Amino acid sequence: MHSKFALAVLTLGLCCSPAADVSAQDYPVRSIRIVLPFSPGGGTDLLARLLSKRFYEAFGQAAAVDNRAGAGGNLGAEIVARSAPDGYTLMMSTASVAVNATLYPKLPFDARRDFIPITQVASAPLVVTVHPSVPVRSVREFIALEKRTRGGLNFGSNGIGTTSHLALVMFNQVSGTRLTHVPYKGAGALMTALLSGEVEVGFPAVISVQPHLRSGKLRALAVTTKRRSSILPDVPTVDAVYPGFDIDNWFALFAPAGTPAAIVNRIHAEVVKGLQHPESRAFMKNEGAEPVASPPAEFAAFFAREIEKYAQMVKLSGVTPEL
Repeated sequence: MHSKFALAVLTLGLCCSPAADVSAQDYPVRSIRIVLPFSPGGGTDLLARLLSKRFYEAFGQAAAVDNRAGAGGNLGAEIVARSAPDGYTLMMSTASVAVNATLYPKLPFDARRDFIPITQVASAPLVVTVHPSVPVRSVREFIALEKRTRGGLNFGSNGIGTTSHLALVMFNQVSGTRLTHVPYKGAGALMTALLSGEVEVGFPAVISVQPHLRSGKLRALAVTTKRRSSILPDVPTVDAVYPGFDIDNWFALFAPAGTPAAIVNRIHAEVVKGLQHPESRAFMKNEGAEPVASPPAEFAAFFAREIEKYAQMVKLSGVTPEL
């Protein structure tokens, strides 16, 4: 399915009308809105605001971040899906938009059909993290401990259907473990539970957990991406034990379907430049994220694969969304 989706995106771009190309030559002539389907203050919000500054410098037009949290990220996504495809309404989102395509079966929009994937801006790993009281220092040791205790270890996540939860589903599947899932209301609550020992293990984002790893209050066993993290270079990957294991927090830009290819390509080019700015580099380092800036066709193919991957995880988990 993903190859057909990517082909559809490319075909849409190639079939833009001459009138659309003419308008793209002058783009932008007014302010741009970057809809963020989450609350202010998180890593996605900070990254969106960094890009808005770079867009202003490049375009000479304001690029305002519009936080539209609600319905698990679907409220803001619907706003963008129903917006005019003229390049003046964009969406900065995360892997949640791929998860939600299956998690919410009755959405008023279709993530495959109603968005143009512009670029994956950045990627950051989750970290397999244990409380220091857990007597293990590697993934293999952890699995051996779980199999001795069978169901006696609790796994905390950011909430039902979140990336951190679905990472557990994948981990249980490949390792044969039976970790007991304990969902929390967001990353902050999960960190509190991990620090107190209320749960033995979790897969928090690298930005949330790295201060506690440095202090020794928590211990990292592995990262969930295929490549090691630049900010945690000594921490191995889950992929080293279970080849093919790959889950990350990714950040990406989307536009409404039908947005002219020339505008999509212009925005992508400015993201590439913007990520080279010293302020952007410092942000990536602090967040433990890696810049990506993939071309639109490449990101379209990746996005389709992510929808399929998370569809399998959602079905395996048997979760229902919490609104």
